Amino acid sequence: MKPDDDAFTYLITGTNRGIGLEFARQLSERGERVIATARKPEKAKELAKLNLRVEALDVADGESVASLARRLDEPIDVLIHNAAVGSAGPGIDRILPEDVERAFQVNALGPLRVTQALLPRLRAGQRKTIVAITSGLGSISGNQDGGWSAYRISKAALNQLVRTIAAELSGEKFICVAISPGWVRTDMGGSGAPLSPEESVRSMLHVIDRLRPSDNGRFLDRSGKDVPW
Repeated sequence: MKPDDDAFTYLITGTNRGIGLEFARQLSERGERVIATARKPEKAKELAKLNLRVEALDVADGESVASLARRLDEPIDVLIHNAAVGSAGPGIDRILPEDVERAFQVNALGPLRVTQALLPRLRAGQRKTIVAITSGLGSISGNQDGGWSAYRISKAALNQLVRTIAAELSGEKFICVAISPGWVRTDMGGSGAPLSPEESVRSMLHVIDRLRPSDNGRFLDRSGKDVPW
């Protein structure tokens, strides 16, 4: 479907598969203008089948982020931070600090780099919306079982980043939220997860489409309910 004059521009990170690919698919199919990014676009075969713009982006690489920003000259209405890495990993007694650092580079510092670089484009947009796809595993109060240490720590940092961005940009009428997609059948979530990417993204888009300034700084689940920090 060709975008019309009422379409918004969405930029999505990490769209080569899973939730990011599904965001790109559903948004492009309903006629939005989509800029889909992937570390290696040439390997994103499913993405290439969609009617959208594909750009190379490694959120852990500052020059890659800066290069993307230089290539963009249009307003961005909604930025969706989806790119992430994570695995269950070893327990806290055996986890390697470099594994935690890698998770931080992608899951927390990646969204910081991309937000900083694209802020002029977002300020020029109509919706001024930043969405970080986080996880219930990033909830500090909800952590009763441990495990997934690097992922949990980095997602908790991402949540704090969202709160900070939300506070600092509230005067410019930005809406910045963290959304947990639920347990989804992806490479990370595994085949036993109860939700398909289609179901999760459909629910999240329902929430994103209805965000208001009063939602700024919230941590939501896929149905729009608050998640404990």
